[in-house]
Amino acid sequence: MIVHTQQITCEQALRLQSGARLAPVTLAYETYGTLNAERSNAILICHALSGDAHVAGRHTTQDRKPGWWDEAVGPGKAFDTDRYFLICSNVIGGCSGSTGPSSINPETGRPYGLSFPVVTVADMVEAQRWLIDALGIPALLSVTGGSMGGMQAIQWPVSYPDRVHSAIVLASTARTSAQTIALNEVPRQAIYADPNWNQGDYYGKEPPNAGLAVARMIGHITYLSETSMREKFGRRLQERERYGYDFATEFEVESYLKYHGNRFTARFDANSFLYITKAIDYFDLSLGHRELAEAFAAVRAKFLVLSYSSDWLYPPEQSEELVRALLRNGIDASYVEIKSDYGHDSFLLEVDRLGELTRDFLAGLEREIARPAGAPGNPSASPGEMVEKGTPLAAWAAKARGGLRKVAVPRQETA
Repeated sequence: MIVHTQQITCEQALRLQSGARLAPVTLAYETYGTLNAERSNAILICHALSGDAHVAGRHTTQDRKPGWWDEAVGPGKAFDTDRYFLICSNVIGGCSGSTGPSSINPETGRPYGLSFPVVTVADMVEAQRWLIDALGIPALLSVTGGSMGGMQAIQWPVSYPDRVHSAIVLASTARTSAQTIALNEVPRQAIYADPNWNQGDYYGKEPPNAGLAVARMIGHITYLSETSMREKFGRRLQERERYGYDFATEFEVESYLKYHGNRFTARFDANSFLYITKAIDYFDLSLGHRELAEAFAAVRAKFLVLSYSSDWLYPPEQSEELVRALLRNGIDASYVEIKSDYGHDSFLLEVDRLGELTRDFLAGLEREIARPAGAPGNPSASPGEMVEKGTPLAAWAAKARGGLRKVAVPRQETA
C-alpha cells in the first residue's frame, strides 16, 4: 500500500486534564481502506511510545521499510483494509507531525520546548475524538493498540462510552505500576544529564542525542525478554574472537543496543520522549475512585484483552486486573494470555495469533450490531458470561464478579 500522511488543525483550544489550554492543535494521521456508506466500519489504531501515524504501507515505492505494524494492517490481515476503514494518528506531544514540544508556539514564534503543557493519555484521546468528529464518524467500531496504545484504547470507552463499540487492548494496563514509572524515569534522567539538553531549549542547536540514545537503549531492554535476548544474542562477541579486556563494544547485544539507540535519535525528539513517558506515568484510571472497577461504570463497549506470558513491562497480572474490573461492571470482556518468548514486543510480532482473535471478535461484533436486541440468533449469554467460539485461539474469559479464568494460548512452533 502507498499511503500519505495527512494533517488537520483545530484552532479551538483543547482543554487539557491539567487545566491548561492548547491551541491551535495539529494532528498528523493516515487512513487505510474505505469508509462505508453507513460510516460504521472505522477502527482507530493507537500507537505506542515511539510510534507515529505511519502504521502500515509505504509512503513511496522507494521506502526501505513499511509502517510499524505493517504485518497486522492491510488487505486480508488482522485489521483487514478490504473490510475496515483504519485510522492512525500521531499523539499530541509527539514529534511526527502532531503538535508537541518541537512545534512553534504561536505566542513566541519559537519552539515550545518545556513551555509545552504536560499532556495525559486522556488528552491524547480528546484530540483523537476531535479528529474522528472532523472525519464525520459517529462511532468507532473498535479502538485498538498495544502498550501506551492500549492505554488509549482503554481510555476511549471511559471518556466516550457512546462513541466506541469495542476495544482491543494488547500488552497494556489500566494503571501504570511503580516499576514502569521507575523504568521511565531512568531514561528521562539520561536526557537531563546530556549537557545539550539545556532545559529543553536546544532547537536550532546540537540536540541531546547522547542522552536520547541511552534512553532508547534502556527502553529497548524492557521490550525484550531474557529468553529472547539469550536466543538472539547469547554471549556472542561482535567482530572479535576473544575478550579484549577493555571497554570497547564487545558483545553482540551491546552493539545491537547502541545501533538502535543512535538510530532512534534520527527520528525522535528528546522532549517528546519526556512528555510521552510522563503521560504514561500519569495513566491511572482508578484515580478519583474508591477502586478501579468504578472507572468503568458507564462503559458500554465490548473488550478483547490480550497479554503475553513473557512481558515483564506490562505483565499478564495487570491485564487480569483490568478484566476483573470490567467484569464487575457486567461488561462483555474477553481475555487471552498468549504464550510467547518475545517479551513486551510480542504484540508487534505475534501477528498470526492476533489475526485469528481479532477477525473472530470483530466479525461477532458486526453481527451483533446488525441484529436488533433480542433478535433470533443473538447470544443469550449476559455480558461477562463465557461464550466458546470453537477455535483454540479464540478463548473467551469470564465468570461472575471478581472471577477470572485465564486462558493460555500455547506458543506455536514454526518449521
